[in-house]
Amino acid sequence: MRFDHAGIATDDAEGLTELFETVFDALPVHRETFDGMDVRFLDLGNGYFELLEPREGGAIGRYLERNGPGIHHLALGTEDIEGALETAREEGIEPIDEEPRQGAWGHDVAFLHPKSTGGILIEFVEH
Repeated sequence: MRFDHAGIATDDAEGLTELFETVFDALPVHRETFDGMDVRFLDLGNGYFELLEPREGGAIGRYLERNGPGIHHLALGTEDIEGALETAREEGIEPIDEEPRQGAWGHDVAFLHPKSTGGILIEFVEH
């Protein structure tokens, strides 16, 4: 496993992109509308910031209403997402996704329930 990205819920992806580009030299490398969100990836060299701005309410919109802007999830890269899910299940971690599904940028993803991971929403991502 390796760190892949931090998913950040925001109501101003454009402003945060400009700030992170200036302050952290985080280069914008990908942008798409996915699952009711404006999704932007900013390359830090050793991982990404993934900025998530709701377009149609949805999960990120509800998250922002409850919690305000901030870190939504942490993503770990794996070469074997199905194996990673199986290991998590064997250790008693409850998956949100029973099987990998397509996520942003066309990657396979699967989320683990935060009640099983110390209160942190964890995403497995396979490029």
